[in-house]
Order: sequence, then structure tokens, then C-alpha cells
Amino acid sequence: MTPRTAGTIHFPADAPDSFAGRLIRWQLECGRHSLPWQGTRDPYAIWVSEVMLQQTQVNSVIPYYQRFMASFPDVASLAGVPVGDVLTLWSGLGYYSRARNLHRAACVIMEQYSGVFPQDAATLQRLPGIGRSTAAAIAAFAFGERGTILDGNVKRILARYFGISGYPGEKSVEERLWQLAESLLPAEESNHQIVASYTQALMDLGALVCARNRPRCQYCPLQADCIACQNDLTADLPVPKPRKTLPVRETVHLILLDQERILLKKRPASGIWGGLWCFPEMSVDQDSIDYCEKNLHVRVTKLARLPHLQHTFTHFKLIIQPHLLQSIMHQPVCEEKCEENSYLWLTIEQAMQQAIPVPVRKLLSMAYPYFHPHS
Repeated sequence: MTPRTAGTIHFPADAPDSFAGRLIRWQLECGRHSLPWQGTRDPYAIWVSEVMLQQTQVNSVIPYYQRFMASFPDVASLAGVPVGDVLTLWSGLGYYSRARNLHRAACVIMEQYSGVFPQDAATLQRLPGIGRSTAAAIAAFAFGERGTILDGNVKRILARYFGISGYPGEKSVEERLWQLAESLLPAEESNHQIVASYTQALMDLGALVCARNRPRCQYCPLQADCIACQNDLTADLPVPKPRKTLPVRETVHLILLDQERILLKKRPASGIWGGLWCFPEMSVDQDSIDYCEKNLHVRVTKLARLPHLQHTFTHFKLIIQPHLLQSIMHQPVCEEKCEENSYLWLTIEQAMQQAIPVPVRKLLSMAYPYFHPHS
């Protein structure tokens, strides 16, 4: 993101050559200025963009942001729909707890704040899904509140600039980075535009110049006194997260075909892919034909085994064994009970429009030739 306001920046007398001053001048000349969430001080629009940008690249976020804002242009419209509608628009963006927290926070704003968006970082932090850094960003861009952000980009900038060793996710290292970030803020008398421009400059520098791999130090306004740049340490800082072997889990996803329809099941609200539509699932040691008859009340025959699909979560790797099954009944027995039991028979095109996680979307694409064998 870039400054949410335009115009000439007027620095305090001692500020132009400071850390903040150099960044602000660089951002005005070289930063990003045409992203769809820029040019506004609407806290709702800023909040949505900040949450979407957590752990997600800008180019991936843009189409989701535009669709989301077209469907839910304000906090009242977001709070006024079921969470399933929000998840549908979020489908494919990942980290679905962000979408559930957006909806929960919108409901809290409507119920506890009479629909008025909180205007300070301390209050914003009380809302679901808004941490210290995100709250500071919203408050800076929307209200000009002087506060620091410390997302992954900023941690990388500061670790290199100050030569901070240690993994930034460790509590002691992170606390040190927060202290440094606070010390670098523009002067107390800075106006809204300076605060917003500085906050945006940190984001842009980390994204465009001080990248994780192959940083473009020659374009950095801080290179003259950056410890990592001056000592050829950019490849070593920040210290990466200690590697650990992720546990592996295996499961079977049952892709049931009935004519040109497929069966999806809505997952529980909590847990992995909470509230999303997925295929019925069973353990790898169960028999799929027996499982379908006893648990789904559908008689099937095995059609094909699709290639295994691996999906990595934060704490484990999931290996999905997709079993493609053909219903041998024209009307499945569970037809009348499907809706109340959170099951749906859908065409593959309809399924693609539901709130489904990325692996399910991939499996639907893999199964597509069996729906349309002559296409």
C-alpha cells in the first residue's frame, strides 16, 4: 500500500535526513501509489485490505479485494450476511480464519460500537483478528495515529539495518524489534500525512527493495548505514526460522459422481477449513464402498484413483488420497436428507462457486474429465 493521502509533505526542521525522513521521500518518488485500496481514509476499506494482505502477496489479493468490497462495501453489509457468504468470496485466498474473524469483528462493531469503526489502535486490538501491527496500520492510515507496525517486511528491514541476530519470531528478538520500531517513528508533532506516508514506506521498502531474496540494496535509501548491506550480511539476516520436520497426516477424500453431480459436505465451523465445503472424508484404512453405504447411504462402485495431493499447513503436511466413485443409483438414498445434514449434490461448475479450499478446487479440476469425458 501507499500513502492514503496526497500532497506535499512538510517535515519538521530536523527530520528530512532521519530514518523516517529518508523513507518518506523514497516512498513518494518510488513507492506504490495505484493499488485499489489506496487513496482512502475509510477505516473499513483499510481494515479489509490489511487483513487480506496478511501472509498473501499483493497481486493475489487485488481481485479478491475488489470482489469483496463490491459485495460488502461497509461494515453493516458485512455483518448482515451469514459467514458462509463471506467464506465463498474468500475461497481460494487461504488462511480462512481471517475471513471468519472479519465477519465476527464486523458483528462486534455493529453490536458494541453502534456500527462506528473504532478510531484508535488500542480499541482496534480488541476486535477479533486484529493484532498490534494491523491495528497500528489501520489507525495510522485512517486516523493519523502515531504508532508503529511490525509485520514481516518491517522485521526484515530492521534486522538488516541494525544487524539483529536471532530469529525475529523469538520473543526476546521480537521485543527488541518493537523497541527499535518505536524509536524510529516520526516526531510527535508529525501530521496525519507524515504518519501515513512513513507507515506505507516501510511496507513498500520491504516489498519492493528489501526483499527476502536478492534485495535491491542499490535502490535503498537506507543503504549507507545499513549493517547488513555494509557487511554483506543480507543473505544471513534476518535469521530464518529454525527448521523442524512437519508431521504428516493422510486422509481419503471421496469424490462421488451421480450423473453430472458431485457430493460436497460442509465442515464444522471450527478446525481445519472450518465452515467450508469439502468432499466427504474417511481414514485411509477404511473401505470406500462400505463407508459410503453405511455413512452416506449411497451405493457406489470404484471409478478411479486420482494422484495423491499434498497440502502443507503451518503445523503439518496433509496427503490426500482422492477416490473417484460412481453412484450406481439414479437418485442417491441420501438425497432428501442432504440439505439438513449439510450435504449438497452439485454440478462441478456449481461446486466451483462454493466456499471451497484450494485442495478441493484442485481435485475438482482433476475430476473434471470424468464429468465430461468427451470435452
